[in-house]
Amino acid sequence: MSAPEALVDLARHPLLDVSCSRAREAIARGRDELAASGMAVLPGFLQSDALPALVEECEALAPRGHFSEVRGTPYIDVPDLSLPESHPRRRLGRTALTAVAYDRFPRTSGLRALYEWEPLLDWIRILLGREKLYRYADPFGALNLAVMRDGDELAWHYDQTDFVVSIALQSSERGGEFEVAPWIRSAEDENYAAVARVLDGAPGAGVRVVPMTPGTLLLFEGRRSLHRVSPIGGRRARHVALLAYDTKPGTDSSPLLKRVRYGRLPGEA
Repeated sequence: MSAPEALVDLARHPLLDVSCSRAREAIARGRDELAASGMAVLPGFLQSDALPALVEECEALAPRGHFSEVRGTPYIDVPDLSLPESHPRRRLGRTALTAVAYDRFPRTSGLRALYEWEPLLDWIRILLGREKLYRYADPFGALNLAVMRDGDELAWHYDQTDFVVSIALQSSERGGEFEVAPWIRSAEDENYAAVARVLDGAPGAGVRVVPMTPGTLLLFEGRRSLHRVSPIGGRRARHVALLAYDTKPGTDSSPLLKRVRYGRLPGEA
């Protein structure tokens, strides 16, 4: 197993000395990106020479994942049948992917070591401007590997968490683009007309394609930014690690979510 500090490009992302000038500049840049677009893209977060071993790890983990295919609205809710069929709250999209749960990662896992590394937790906390940050207590959802193969996709949706941290490890041959309509809604205005234009694929709908080249870390605040992963094509799987944190200790997911995403509950094989 590689030590976490050997996986990260510390010259570009100085996690071990957050008071140095390079760290202060990187933090200011990330916070500016988050304020402007709800996301901070950190290309080259991982060392390029660390990627082959991590991809090999992903390939070994992938068969231990659970495949799920669901249809839902962008609001992760049941369709509101009182509304017109064209309304965003009645529009269904398809999500299909394989999720490898945290408890499937061996102790020798480089990705697990990275997730459990205190300097990374502190770096994310500082970038997000949070006073406290904790790893998820969810034995399945704390760390996931999202595996997307030919025909898989992630439908347009909003997140139900304040933020998501992901690390791109391998791109698909075709598709698999992370597409975002930043800040499309607010606490005061759902902006349904603009959401409908995005769902329709209308020109000028304000959709941005975010480069997720292997080695990139993405901090994303998805409650107000509509987003999706476009359909995957080709033989090569798309691998992305999902690192779960919360501002409150002890955060866990519901039994229903565990059953759908992982196909089991704690204590089941």
